[in-house]
Amino acid sequence: MKCIINRRAQFSASHRYWLPELSEAQNKHKFGRGTQFPGHGHNYVLFVSLEGDLDEYGMVQNLSQVKKLIKQEVTSQLDYAYLNDAWLDFQETLPTTENIARVIWQKLAPYLPLVKIQLFEHPELWADYLGNGMEAYLTLSTHFSAAHRLAHPQLSYEDNCEIYGKCARPNGHGHNYHLEVTVKGEIDPRTGMIVDLGALQKVIDDYVVEPFDHTFLNKDIPYFAQVVPTAENIAIYIRQLLQSPIQKLGAKLHKVKLIESPNNSCEVYCTGEASSVEPDAIASPVLTLV
Repeated sequence: MKCIINRRAQFSASHRYWLPELSEAQNKHKFGRGTQFPGHGHNYVLFVSLEGDLDEYGMVQNLSQVKKLIKQEVTSQLDYAYLNDAWLDFQETLPTTENIARVIWQKLAPYLPLVKIQLFEHPELWADYLGNGMEAYLTLSTHFSAAHRLAHPQLSYEDNCEIYGKCARPNGHGHNYHLEVTVKGEIDPRTGMIVDLGALQKVIDDYVVEPFDHTFLNKDIPYFAQVVPTAENIAIYIRQLLQSPIQKLGAKLHKVKLIESPNNSCEVYCTGEASSVEPDAIASPVLTLV
C-alpha cells in the first residue's frame, strides 16, 4: 500500500539578490529591495514529502531517521547562514525560494523517496518542487473583501432560497476572501527565479485585488450580473483574468485557490492555453471543494 508522509522542519537564514556581472542600477531594476546590502532574512518552513509502501512496522520511513537526515543534510547547514555563501549551488544560481527548494531536493534525494519539497519563505509566499529538472511552482497568497448574493437571475426568490439558503437574502453578505495564485515555470539558471515576483504581484493586484476589493460583486463586477458569484465561479473568473497576463511574464498559471471562509474553499486548475474572458471559456472546470 502506497502512502505519502510529510516531515516539517525550519531554519532561519538570510540572502541577497545580487549578480556581480550586472551594474547596481541593473540589479536594482531586476531585484528591487532584495539587492540591499548585506541582505535580508526569513524564517523558512520546510515540508519534505515522501512516498512508499508501508513496512512491517506500519511506516513509510522511520521519522526519527528522516528528522536526522534533514538536519544533517539541510537545516544544520542553512540555519543562521548567509545562503549565498552556504552552498556552492547558490553562487551559480541565486537562493530564491524556488531554487532553495530545488537544491534541498538534490541534497535529500539520494537518501529519501521524495515526492515534493515545499518551502515557505513566509506565510504569503512559498515554492513547490517535484523533482522535474528546473521546473518549479511558486505561490503568492493575498486577500480581498467583498460582498455577494447567491441568486440565479432566472429563478424566483423562493427557488433561489431553496437552492442557496441564507445566501440568497436580497441584500447580500460579505467575506474576507483569501486568494492563492500558483504559477509554474522554469527556474532561470542565473537569477533562480521562475517569474519576476514584483511583476507577478502587480498583475494579481491590478487584475483581481484592486477591482474586487470592497465591492458588491453582483453589482460592481459586470461579469457577475448574469453569473452567480459562488466561490467556484469567482475562482474560475480569476483564472481567466490572470492566465494571459501571467503568460506574458514568462510563466504559466497553474492553480487558483479561493478560500471563502475557514469552512469553504475551492481550487481551479489551468489545463490549456490562455483565453479571453467569455462565459463559454469556463466550461468543465476542475474543482475541489473543502
